[in-house]
Amino acid sequence: MQKSSLVIDRYTLPHQFEPLLPQAHLAALRERSSEVITQSLRLSGALHPDTVVSLRERVREMNSYYSNRIEGQSIHPRHIARAMRADFSDKPDIARLQRLALAHMDVERELEARIISDATDLPPTLSSAFVREAHRALYGRLSEADRLIEAGHVIEPGGWRTLRVAVDRHEPPPPEALPAFLARFDEVYGGRRLLDDRLLFAAAAHQRMAWIHPFADGNGRACRLQTHYALWSLSNGLWSVSRGLARRRDDDYLHMDAADAPRQGDLDGRGNLSEQALGAWCAWFIDLCADQIAFMARMFDIDGMKARISALITFRAAHDKRIRAEAIAPLHHLFMGGQHRAASFAR
Repeated sequence: MQKSSLVIDRYTLPHQFEPLLPQAHLAALRERSSEVITQSLRLSGALHPDTVVSLRERVREMNSYYSNRIEGQSIHPRHIARAMRADFSDKPDIARLQRLALAHMDVERELEARIISDATDLPPTLSSAFVREAHRALYGRLSEADRLIEAGHVIEPGGWRTLRVAVDRHEPPPPEALPAFLARFDEVYGGRRLLDDRLLFAAAAHQRMAWIHPFADGNGRACRLQTHYALWSLSNGLWSVSRGLARRRDDDYLHMDAADAPRQGDLDGRGNLSEQALGAWCAWFIDLCADQIAFMARMFDIDGMKARISALITFRAAHDKRIRAEAIAPLHHLFMGGQHRAASFAR
């Protein structure tokens, strides 16, 4: 197929990052989204609410680890566990990443609490105001030294980009054009959506917000936080795209980069950018979510949980005389039924 001959030296008008939703194969994308949404709701519905709250904390640690890994700034999970006990490395680079990991978990707790409480000051998750709030909340928890990046630049929490940048072959809109692009983003993605459309809209919005690149640094982390909470009503905090994006980082970059490309001829939609590539990104993203739901379903396997608890207790009992095999049944009961009063639990 012949490539478009149109060359844009600099993106300055919002129509230049259209389409914002793929129209080709839209019915198929919605059908696949509906299947994935059903799987996700089934996962959260199978667990007791008390168990869900506890498991979210484990997922939160995982999200923090994988978000760093995506940025090529990975530290071992044991460093995160140590940081949670205020035990920081004597190596400055590792200690900085430990503090960033803790900040990421704190931000998730803050945003989660505000979403659950329906806080009136929290903007719609798929809006420029929300991604700005996520960026502010994350980097506002870090000292100026921890926000220092190359060339002596310090990341301003929630501050829109004031410099021109290039991301690989893509040059995002110049700073003076950001308000127009963000306004168009809000117009398309920022409203309330039917449940069946939330996954598809989140997929497209994730790519296009990264395309706008609204911050000088920290765009990836802010976008992933935005996407995580845009999908909150589906995931209930029990899974996140961060793990999938980290484990398939090369594929992520490939699809994101392809969706930045100009329209490839007359059969590739009517926008300035490639509709086929945006559709391919959305399909890949939806399948990625399905993979993460399936992974967490295996981790939370209701039918097999008693056997896993039994294996854990048997192993621990062999090394610690304080742990007894009689703990297996009550631990499984707590996992399935949540907290109980002492008298009820004794019965």
